[in-house]
Amino acid sequence: RCENSANSQQFNELSSVITAPETNEHIVNYKAMTISFNPKLHIPNWVSWELAGEETNGQVPREKKFFCDESVPGCADDWDYSYSGYDRGHMAPAADMKWSEQAMRESFYMTNICPQIHNLNAGDWKELEELCRTWANHFGQIYICCGPIVSNNPKRIGENGVAVPDAFFKVILAFKNKQPQSIAFLMANKPGNKPLQTYAMSIEDMETVTGLDFFTQLPDSLEQITETDLTLKSWIWQ
Repeated sequence: RCENSANSQQFNELSSVITAPETNEHIVNYKAMTISFNPKLHIPNWVSWELAGEETNGQVPREKKFFCDESVPGCADDWDYSYSGYDRGHMAPAADMKWSEQAMRESFYMTNICPQIHNLNAGDWKELEELCRTWANHFGQIYICCGPIVSNNPKRIGENGVAVPDAFFKVILAFKNKQPQSIAFLMANKPGNKPLQTYAMSIEDMETVTGLDFFTQLPDSLEQITETDLTLKSWIWQ
């Protein structure tokens, strides 16, 4: 279980109000990421991607605008977020996509975006994104899945009624000496700034919060060990 209990209060609070993700989903396979999109909430259920160390050194410039993916039912429009008080928060970050013009552009599809408090988007969430790129370089490659946690009756914004998440999760899988290790993070969608370790928890605890089953591609024996173990010292923190 988690060796750091500083996140237990937030875990208990969110577990009491969050249900498993709705079954509504439209799976979208982009060049660099796979998205389970929820057409009723107009945000993703989850976004997953692989990040290799060499991909963090790409030279493709950051896209300048957001796009509605008209091929995806229920995709929000850019203007749904205008004057809402929320950032257009990337799930798979643009800085992970600098190795491909197509991947960069697709990361700006609204299927990859959720309403995020600015302080989180530009603060601890961004810091975690940067740390993931450090880990990708350290381990050679990592596997990431992240997404929103939404209450039963969420706040809505924009003409399309985009759901505002209560929190966000991110889980990371890496391999060291061919042995898997994992870590999960839970961040409330509200202002604040704390050391990233205080957001950390085991994959098993994150599965309890989200109702998702992560890393099912691993052999059962490794999956069980990976999900229940969390050793913070196994990860680089700067």
